[in-house]
Formats: sequence, C-alpha cells, structure tokens
Amino acid sequence: MKDVAREAGVSISTVSNALNGVDVLNAATREHVLNVANRLNYIPNVNGRNLKTSATKVLGLFITSMQGPYYGILTDAVYKECERNGYELNVFVTKNDRSALSSILGKRVDGAIILNDYITDKNVEQLEQAKAPVVFLDREQVSGTMSSVVFDSYKGGQIVARYLMNLGHKRLGYIQGYSNLYDDIERFRGFRDAIMEAGLEFHKDHRLVGYFEEEASYSAVKSYVRNGKRLPDAFFAANDLSAIGAIKALKSEGLVVPDDISVIGFDDIDISGFFNPPITTVNNPIARQGLLAVNRLLAMIQKKDTGRLDKLEGTLVVRNSCSVNKMVFMSD
Repeated sequence: MKDVAREAGVSISTVSNALNGVDVLNAATREHVLNVANRLNYIPNVNGRNLKTSATKVLGLFITSMQGPYYGILTDAVYKECERNGYELNVFVTKNDRSALSSILGKRVDGAIILNDYITDKNVEQLEQAKAPVVFLDREQVSGTMSSVVFDSYKGGQIVARYLMNLGHKRLGYIQGYSNLYDDIERFRGFRDAIMEAGLEFHKDHRLVGYFEEEASYSAVKSYVRNGKRLPDAFFAANDLSAIGAIKALKSEGLVVPDDISVIGFDDIDISGFFNPPITTVNNPIARQGLLAVNRLLAMIQKKDTGRLDKLEGTLVVRNSCSVNKMVFMSD
C-alpha cells in the first residue's frame, strides 16, 4: 500500500479509502489510485485486513459431497445470496470434523452453513461454546448463535404415503438414502407413520438401500425383482435420482411404470419432469433453503437476530409415474 501511495503521490489513507470504496474521494482521485494499484499488481493483504476488522467477509459452506443436483442448486443459491450481500463464499467439501472446526473456530470464515453429518454433537457443543455463528441444514439446532433451515421431511413422507394410498396402493416400499441422515430419517418416519395410521403394515423387506444414487437404487431394485419376491404396489424413492434408478431397473426386468408398479421421487430436480415417464415427486424448495440460510447467518453475524428454526414444506408434483391400483378398485 505504501508503494501505491508513493507512486500515486497520495497518502496511505487515500489509497485505503480508494481500495475499500469509502465514499470520501472525488472520482478522479479514486480512479487514479485504482489505476496505479492495478499497474503495480497490488493485492490486498487479507490476513492483515482481518486483524484490523476482525472480519473476513467470507462465509463457509461445509458439505460432504458435490455429487447430485441438490448440491449444485444449494451451492449456487448460497453463492448468489452471499454475493448480493457483499460476502465471498468458501465451499469446504470434507468428512474431517477437525478440519471443519479448525476453519470455523480459527476465524477463516465469519460464519458457517453446515450440511455435514460428520459434525458430531460434541462438535456442535464446541461451536456453541465459542459462540460461532452457524446455520445447520441437516439437524434442528437453535441457540443464540445457531439456526437451522431444514425441510419438513416428516410431512413430506406423509404426503407421499397418503397420495399413494389414495390411489389404492396398500403394499408400499421405500428406497432409502443414508439411514443416519436427518432428511432420510424424517422422510421415512413420516412415510411409515402415515401407513400405520391408515391401518396398513409396512413390510421391512420393502425397505431397500439406494444411497440417494441412481446406480445404487438401480442395483437394489433389480436385485429385489430377480430374487422373485412379491413386489410392492409402489416404491417411494428418497430422492429423484433414486426414482430414476428404480424405474430403469424395473424396465430392464420387463415391468412397466406405472401400469405394473408406481414410483414416486423427492426433490423435483429438473430431469424428473423430462424422464420417461415424467416422475411424480415432491418439490423441495432447495434454492430457498440456501437463500434463507445466508440471511439467517448474516442476521446472527451482524447481531440483528438470534438463532431460529425454519422448516420448509414441499409440495406434491403429480406427473405420470404413479397410477391407480386397478386391482384394488376392481376387487372393491
């Protein structure tokens, strides 16, 4: 900065004001300083600036994967909202809880948005004790410096079960993602509870593992069909990628969706409306989750609000992968 000031023939404070956009300089002076800084390839010392301001103007998004449309939609929404508010975004893809905590507690970011099941309850306690501003997307955690923006996956599971039962389906199957994840736990719990409330039974053999992935769901469904077990009337896949994998597997075994069996997904990713058949699903407001997470985090960082819980509800999107169970209505 001294070099820029000397070359431009101005004071260091004038250089600082120009570089930081402080509105105390006339336009010609600011442009002159910026041109000199650019010519000298001046890059601000972020660490030095952080020591003075105790802020990085950077938010951290901590996730365990970038695979699948959900992460792309979420990350893009978070980034755009950060940019709109004058913040940078650092994305940390990690399963190392110590590395994540080091970045947050070491003040590399002003606050964190966490969708990372490797962050344990003990880690959460450490973050709370340090009063680190955090928004969780994968658990319900609220305190003075902690918020949660989650999907109401329990209600989503209920919506799916009731829709399928209204179509006359009584034997319902579930293709789960990861059984330790908040959304999968809540989605299945709502699905199963609605089935049991209707006086029906959920058969444990009808719970397959698809890991939220097309290939894994394809393999799970194909293996199930080839084992000769009686198929459910309908499969509820924990996300649309799993629904796509399930439909491909059923087709490969000569079954027609939805004539022989119904399949319903979750998330309403773009491809679900163009698949054959177009997939009935639940629209999760993924972009809104990202936008709201940034706003809640900034409100805590700027001490305008304390932590709160937001539960975002999905809506059923009816397409062509589910149909009336003709056998049930004929027998009735």
